[in-house]
Amino acid sequence: MFAARMNSFRTQMQEAGIDVALITDDDNVYYLTGYYDYLHMEFGRPTILVVHRSGESLLITPTIDLNAARSAAHVDRISAWNDGMGEEWRSELPKAVKTAKRIGIELDHMPPVVRAYLDTLVPVENLVSATPILAEMRMIKSAQELQLARHAGQVASAMMNAGRDAIADGVPEFEVAIATSQAGTRKAAGLLLAHYDDADMSPNTHFLQIMASGDTITKTHHRASTRIMKRGEPVFLCFCGMTNFHRFKLGFDRTFWIGELDDKQQEHIYEVAVASQAAALAELRPWVTAESVHAAYAEVIQGAGFEYPFRCGRATGYSFLEKPQLVTGDTTVLQPGMVFAVDGSVSVDTFRAQVGDSFIITEDGWEAITEHPKSLDAVIL
Repeated sequence: MFAARMNSFRTQMQEAGIDVALITDDDNVYYLTGYYDYLHMEFGRPTILVVHRSGESLLITPTIDLNAARSAAHVDRISAWNDGMGEEWRSELPKAVKTAKRIGIELDHMPPVVRAYLDTLVPVENLVSATPILAEMRMIKSAQELQLARHAGQVASAMMNAGRDAIADGVPEFEVAIATSQAGTRKAAGLLLAHYDDADMSPNTHFLQIMASGDTITKTHHRASTRIMKRGEPVFLCFCGMTNFHRFKLGFDRTFWIGELDDKQQEHIYEVAVASQAAALAELRPWVTAESVHAAYAEVIQGAGFEYPFRCGRATGYSFLEKPQLVTGDTTVLQPGMVFAVDGSVSVDTFRAQVGDSFIITEDGWEAITEHPKSLDAVIL
């Protein structure tokens, strides 16, 4: 799998006239090699994948991670560097770019310290973006990736069910987060043991639980706190960060109420949110543009008298945000094998309602890979 991706990347480098590519985004390094190190945490220790279009692939990584790199990385050579010794990660780069006329980099993902050094080695006019090549490669998921997506959906659904069961009058938000984390980890562990030969891949859920309740409900990315939930309050659960199974990400969220709706206006807002997602799903299929899905969703929201909404959704995969986005201006044509998080949402000053699920684009429509009821009677607990 990784060898095939590397070969495809080299072919497209040749077509774009790129002599060597320097890949520094964690997710792209993993996509091409199977290796990951700090899981998006920056410790000032760069990892750089060097890909020559007709030569070797080289992974430059800290010595502290050398054993992990040897175990996981599908590359021709590994060069380990240690803190404070010699030129550290810089030692290999001059030779890697010496004869290259066009060097592909990820403009938005290269650490500033690496870019600053690269600028001392080559003229800026020799640098081009390799990001579009990798973004295009990653849009259509393979059969193996679609299996990951479906399994990630099962993990997400287990977390949602556990979170729903933990929500109650008098319960602090953090107890919900504990319940979702345990459920997701146990589900992921079962899937890893049953379907994957990868003892190093952790089943533990990632990210802090996104949730809000009561008067914090308008804080879209609020984290679980010590706040005590009360009867009649709305509660929002989002798993867009925690759904990270075998490094594959999805989007998934729901709005609930405890016992009853104290504010009946929230019922109408919620129903518009659900209707906006339904409108998006009626448009979601292959060979339509990404922005047309957003337009269908936005029309329902604005038609009900609410403000123009944020994007309807986004492609997901090994990154939380991939290409394309379901938003005005993105004219990418949807194709079978793409994976999307698709939301319905309405926000006002004192309340916001959101429902979101993830879907695979099929030959004639879509396949849902997250599942939880969203009718009003089903989300009043």
